[in-house]
Amino acid sequence: MKTLYANGEIWCSRGRYTEAVLVENHEIIALGSDALSAQYDEKIDLEGKFLAPGFIDAHAHPLFAGRESQGPLLNGLQSVDEMVAEVARYAAANPNKSWIIGGAYEASVVAGGDFEAAWLDKAVSNIPVVLHAVDHHTVWVNSKALELSGITDATQDPDGGSIARYADGSPKGTLREPSAIDLILSNTPVRTIEDDVAAIAWACEQYRAAGVTSTTDAWVEPGMPEAYIAASRSGALTIDTNLFFLAQPESWRSRSKDFLHFRKEIESLGEDSKLHAKTVKFICDGALSAGTAALLDPYLDDPQSRGLMIWNDDELLDAMVHFDAAGFQIHAHAIGDAAIRQALDAIEAMQRVNPRWDRRPVIAHAQLIHPDDLPRFAKLGVIANIQPLWTYLDPMNAQLIEPRIGADRNNQQYQLNSLQKSGARIAYGSDWPVTSHLPLEALAVPTHRTAPGSDKAWSPQEAISIEDSLVHYTEDAAYSNFWNKGVIAVGADADFVILNQNPIKTDISQCYVVPQPHR
Repeated sequence: MKTLYANGEIWCSRGRYTEAVLVENHEIIALGSDALSAQYDEKIDLEGKFLAPGFIDAHAHPLFAGRESQGPLLNGLQSVDEMVAEVARYAAANPNKSWIIGGAYEASVVAGGDFEAAWLDKAVSNIPVVLHAVDHHTVWVNSKALELSGITDATQDPDGGSIARYADGSPKGTLREPSAIDLILSNTPVRTIEDDVAAIAWACEQYRAAGVTSTTDAWVEPGMPEAYIAASRSGALTIDTNLFFLAQPESWRSRSKDFLHFRKEIESLGEDSKLHAKTVKFICDGALSAGTAALLDPYLDDPQSRGLMIWNDDELLDAMVHFDAAGFQIHAHAIGDAAIRQALDAIEAMQRVNPRWDRRPVIAHAQLIHPDDLPRFAKLGVIANIQPLWTYLDPMNAQLIEPRIGADRNNQQYQLNSLQKSGARIAYGSDWPVTSHLPLEALAVPTHRTAPGSDKAWSPQEAISIEDSLVHYTEDAAYSNFWNKGVIAVGADADFVILNQNPIKTDISQCYVVPQPHR
C-alpha cells in the first residue's frame, strides 16, 4: 500500500523541506514532485501541519519508568511530607505488597540529599520500602529495608558505592551508586515477566503519545532481556527499542556470554520485531548531585573527595576491547571531567587495539568536559549523548551541585555549542524516568537555557538553535543507534511525527503532537 503525505510543512533534515512524501511498506520511496506525480492508495492531507521524522530517545530507561508507574508516584513532589503521604496512600491501597518500590523523588528538597529511614517509617514500618531518586544513582529506604538487608553501622561501604551515615556510623537510609543500592535490591522479590511486559507496553504508549517513535533502554540487567523478548513476541513492544546490556567491573566477564546469547535470540525474532541489542553500557562514575561524579579536582564541600571512579583504567580498557571486538557498541556513562577523560582514554586505546569498524562509541551525559578533552569527541568519533531538559539551572544544579563544585565548574556543564563547533555529533536522550520523556518540553531548553519563570540564561554562550536540537533528537539519535531513520529521505524508514505547527518558526509552547493511527 502506498501512502502520500502532502499539503503541510515537511521538514526533512537541517535546512531541507519537501512538499510531499510517498511511503510504501514503511519505507520512503519518493519526495516532492516525484511523490505528487506517483500513484498512491491513500492520501494523508496534513492540512498545513508540520511533519518531521519521529523523535528518537537515545538514552532512556522505559522499563524503569513503567515499573515506577506501578508503585507510589513521587515525581514532582516538593516536600518530604508529601512523599511520605504518597507512600502511605499507596501502602493503604496495596495491602498485600511484601515490598514497596517506587520513585522518583527529588533529592534536592533536602539539603545535602540525605533522606532518613525514620521519615519513611512514619508511613510504613512493617514492610520494606525502597524509593529511587530522580538521578537513579540514589535510593531512600525505611528501617525495615535496612534490617532485612543486614545493613548496620558495621556494614562497610562497597567499592564504588556509599551508605549515608549518622555521626555514630549507623545508616541514615540513603544509599548511592549501584554497588550500594544492590545491597538492598538484591533482597527484593523477583518481578514477573507479566508485570514487566505490562510496564513496557505502558511506556510505549506514553512514548507514542509524545511523538517518540524509537527509544533505548540504557540499563539492562538480568531478567530484563527476557521481558523485552516476551514483549516483542506478544506485540506489546510497539516502537523500535535498542537494549544496552549493563557491564559492571565485578561481573562483565561472566555476563559476556549472556549478552551474546540474548543478542542472538533478539536477532532471531525476525524482520517484524522492533527489538534490537547492539550496545553495552558502562557506568564510569556517579552523579554530581550525589557527590559521586568523578572529578579532576576535589569537591568543595568535601576536599578529601574527587567522587567515585567505578572502573579502574585497566579493567575498563579490557572490558571495552572485549565487547568492541564482539561487535557491540560502547556506551559509557561519564558525568564528571575525570570520568569523561577516563572514558575517552579507554575508547582511544581500544581503537588502537581492535581493527577499524563503524563502532560509533557514545559518552552519555558528558556534563562537565575539561577544555582539553572537548576536541577529542570529534577526533575519536565519540557521540556526546546529552539530556536537553537538563540544560538550565534547575534546583538540583542550584541547590545540590553548585555548592559542591562551585560556580565556575557548575557553569561549564552541557557545552552544546562548543561541541557542535568542534565537529562532534550530539544525540539527545531524555534519561526518562529521571526527567520527562516529552521532547516538546525539552526541545527549546538548549536554546533559552532558562528556568521556568526566569529570564536569566545559564551559560548562554552554549545555547543552540531549536533546529539544531531537532537534528539531535532525530538524525543524530538515529545515527547513534545504527537506525535507518531520523531523516525524511528516499530509502529511509517512514517513522514520522506530526505537530500542529512548525516548532522552528513558531512558539514551541503552543506546539502539540497530532495523534496518528497505529500503522
